[in-house]
Amino acid sequence: MAFVGSAGGRVGAVRKSAKCSSANGVNVRMTVATPLSIGAEAATTAANAGSKKMSKFDKMRVKFGTREVKVDSDGIGFSYDDFESGIQKYEKSTAMGDTVVGTVVLLDKSGTFVDIGAKSSAMLPDNELSVCDFQGSAADILEVGDERDFEIISGEDASGMLKLSVRRLEMKQCWNRLAQLQAEDATVSSTIESVNRGGAMCKVENLRCFVPGSHLSMPANEELIGTELPLKFIEVDPEKGRVVMSHRRAAVQSQMSDVEAGQVVTGVARGIKPYGIFVDVNGLIGLLHISQISHDRVEDPGQVLKSGEEVKCMVISVDKEKGR
Repeated sequence: MAFVGSAGGRVGAVRKSAKCSSANGVNVRMTVATPLSIGAEAATTAANAGSKKMSKFDKMRVKFGTREVKVDSDGIGFSYDDFESGIQKYEKSTAMGDTVVGTVVLLDKSGTFVDIGAKSSAMLPDNELSVCDFQGSAADILEVGDERDFEIISGEDASGMLKLSVRRLEMKQCWNRLAQLQAEDATVSSTIESVNRGGAMCKVENLRCFVPGSHLSMPANEELIGTELPLKFIEVDPEKGRVVMSHRRAAVQSQMSDVEAGQVVTGVARGIKPYGIFVDVNGLIGLLHISQISHDRVEDPGQVLKSGEEVKCMVISVDKEKGR
């Protein structure tokens, strides 16, 4: 049976059966239908259905109607609103880019299933396991029951499943570490992995770095591959995904640690300029200013020294921060 409520909506009915005896002693079963009350709550929802986007609970109210909330002797009642407000307490944010805590529940060939407290388990693909390059499986680095942080990298698919990443979280940590090392003007060691016409490639904190040929103290050829070099940071740009390093700066700083003001050194004239002469002292380039070339007045430094000539001079100042 069905009834039409005051709001024009179709509501269901509860069928009740009762057994009784007729006057002649024959048992008769009677069925009575009691209509559900659409109630003011459902009527209001139905009237406003077209005015705004309905939640799943609003749709349930319109489709099935609502029973009037009956309060028992203990004062306990329950409605759709109660259900909706109650379930919202357990809903978690699942927006892309969020960091969530999850527990590994299954290691499978298709990926790792993780419980993050959402409607269904989330998926951690093998290519998002780590920032490190490895040829193993998830079982090599994860175990069922492991709890850790994950980053959400996709919305829900048709089955309500989210995709997670550990690699992207570790990548952010690597960039933060490089920024810290650059701020500290730290010297790091790395092995050259490949070379090209522009320079050489290596890795620092699992991030690929470029060393320009002008910042290498040796030619960028195949013989350089596998060589471990001390390096200084020139640029760390996480937005562009770019890290530029210098071997020459690291080498110069290392050599400058042994050079002090007042020290007498022997070098080779490399460049003659109107204002002085650039002198190479074991790879360190210093400026011999025109005013310091001789006790006598010098008009043209090129008349005193030629490029390639050896010269003995005294260090009068050292700027280790700028490498000069």
